[in-house]
Amino acid sequence: MKSDIIIPEVENVFLAAVQEWSDDFMEKVWYAYLINDSDYLIESVMVVSKAFGTIDGEMKKTSLLRHAFVEVPPVSVIKIEMIEKSVLALNNEFMLTYFIGDKLHDKKFIFKAHSIHEDFVEEVPILFVDGVIVR
Repeated sequence: MKSDIIIPEVENVFLAAVQEWSDDFMEKVWYAYLINDSDYLIESVMVVSKAFGTIDGEMKKTSLLRHAFVEVPPVSVIKIEMIEKSVLALNNEFMLTYFIGDKLHDKKFIFKAHSIHEDFVEEVPILFVDGVIVR
């Protein structure tokens, strides 16, 4: 029975953290983006995020944030959420679930603690700006 379940591999869909100016905070802040660099429309997209880890020997974790998108067209991006400065020292996990046709896809993306930083940026496809990518 379990062997009958086919879990397709997530390809050409990934996350990036991009630093942008915020008029609200009057400084640059990091935003998480969902990048669909595939030729497929992805539908019923759900992203669940949380941060967790240890700071000064004490275990910390944030509450879950949930985001839903009806669809993400091929070769496009969607801004998911702002990543608060205080959680950059934690692991930031994003669980992504979506459909391509009638096939369910899911993948866990983790920005490791301290990895969202200017020292680790590269050009983000489609956006053509510098950011930290997790695949």
